Amino acid sequence: MAKLPTQLLAIIFFIVLVLYSCPARSQEVEDESEFEYHENHGKGPSKWGELHPNWTSCGNGRMQSPIDMSNERVQIVSHLGRLKRSYRPANSTLKNRGHDMMLSWEGEEAGAIEINGTVYVLQQCHWHSPSEHTINGRRYDLELHLVHVSADGKIAVIGIMYKIGRPDSFLSSLVEHLTAITDITEGEKVVGMINPKDIKIGSRKYYRYIGSLTIPPCTENVIWSIVRKVRTVTREQVRLLRVAVHDSSDTNARPLQAINQRSVQLFRPADDEEN
Repeated sequence: MAKLPTQLLAIIFFIVLVLYSCPARSQEVEDESEFEYHENHGKGPSKWGELHPNWTSCGNGRMQSPIDMSNERVQIVSHLGRLKRSYRPANSTLKNRGHDMMLSWEGEEAGAIEINGTVYVLQQCHWHSPSEHTINGRRYDLELHLVHVSADGKIAVIGIMYKIGRPDSFLSSLVEHLTAITDITEGEKVVGMINPKDIKIGSRKYYRYIGSLTIPPCTENVIWSIVRKVRTVTREQVRLLRVAVHDSSDTNARPLQAINQRSVQLFRPADDEEN
């Protein structure tokens, strides 16, 4: 019996070691069926923080996303530096998560971005319509999120917004895959080698602020980089993304969140005189 306390201590130590050695559950949920975007369903955005013990940040977080980036609060800076992207082709899978379409890349094969000396590996991208972030109160037709994770579990997201106009070449390359997955109730399709470098940015300017994931668990301390240039997409491309998901909602955009005194910066190179 004298050995029992020692054994218990050993078991407790092992449990703690496992918990702290495993990556934090900070990633976006893979199955989005547990929440909704319409408030009248009882599982809408205002209720997300009450639906799961790990989702409390959705309700009481102070650094939530998305936000509005208005000229009144944005500080123009030139010290952040250009977005350092080192992307390369990698095997990928297109998946219907319930409310959005996600294109994920295997392992660390698709490359990374570097922010303040930290490397964030590209894991996946997905789309929201209409856009979640707004600029001076204007909401656009589509927003793409490129989600990156560092070796210690920190998250950095690049956001690109689109308005109706010419086709987006990257989405055009996925049309056949999206069409194929539309006929599958729980769609998932291996699409092979996809180069994330084909996702065009077209501008050196970007907004930077600290926020959160925009879907549960709404993890905070996410580094957001929102490209200033608004690109174009066709109505058919936006419609295809929504149809392929099979949900009953006409939107998958979270409402704007309170800024709560956070700083929002707009990186503009020193040699760029354009406002």
